[in-house]
Amino acid sequence: MSNEELIIKVLAEEGNMRKAAERLFLSQPALSQRLQTIEKDWGQQLFIRSQKGLSPTPAGELVIQYANETIQRKEEVFEVLHTLTSKVHGTLKIACATIIGQNWLPKVLKDFVTLYPEAKIQLITGWSSEIVRSLYEGEAHIGIVRGHTDWKGPKLHLFKDTLYLVDKEIRSLEELLQTDRPFIQFKSDSTYYEEIQQWWQKHFASNPKRQITVDQIETCKQMAVNGIGYAILPSITLTGTEDVHMMPLTNNKEELELTRDTWLIGYESAFQLRQVEAFVNIVKKHATLLR
Repeated sequence: MSNEELIIKVLAEEGNMRKAAERLFLSQPALSQRLQTIEKDWGQQLFIRSQKGLSPTPAGELVIQYANETIQRKEEVFEVLHTLTSKVHGTLKIACATIIGQNWLPKVLKDFVTLYPEAKIQLITGWSSEIVRSLYEGEAHIGIVRGHTDWKGPKLHLFKDTLYLVDKEIRSLEELLQTDRPFIQFKSDSTYYEEIQQWWQKHFASNPKRQITVDQIETCKQMAVNGIGYAILPSITLTGTEDVHMMPLTNNKEELELTRDTWLIGYESAFQLRQVEAFVNIVKKHATLLR
């Protein structure tokens, strides 16, 4: 919008050249010259000048209506722009490890959509290696990954959860030496397998006698809960209501529980987005509950 609409609006409201000039901080000759230019641009006389003041012509009434609507629309846009700086809008693109996406993230997203209903969410789940690739390729603003990460950009440690051996029958880790029950594993990224294999090699001289491999951690859990065999599961997947024996994996040398870290990663530019900033704040609050 130019000053043209404001000049027309003030002239119509005041109906007097002198009063309009004072309100617009212009001299009367300057305002008269501006009005002539405006009327020339429209190709119509907009006001009739008389000793009583200014009266709009039929063409002037149309242009006055246009000027008022334009000014009102500008004010409305300014209000929307203001809300953009005070509210969270836009799309939040998250790439998340499947385990976290199934067992922890839903509670976080519930709070996010409740607090910021005008924001949109796009969620990708997969292995941690796939999450990192999604960030590299610009498919996500932020990623939530598991285990060790070589991410060079900003990263926030969220929590660590213990790995448990879960079974309906086995009550201690020592019983693994004699059992013929199958070891149920789920496909995951290489770091998870490495951690489990390293733990197993430290404790046992041979591989499990029987093994079953499934493609999803939830399938693995349900098979263990239903007594088909034993599994090693992170505590994030266990609610405590499962009717199974749960034994934390420990390091023999230091007697420390074997844990799995969860990280929030992304590029610096993404963390500056309002929707990402809002999401990170909620994530931090939920993460503290697991520490």
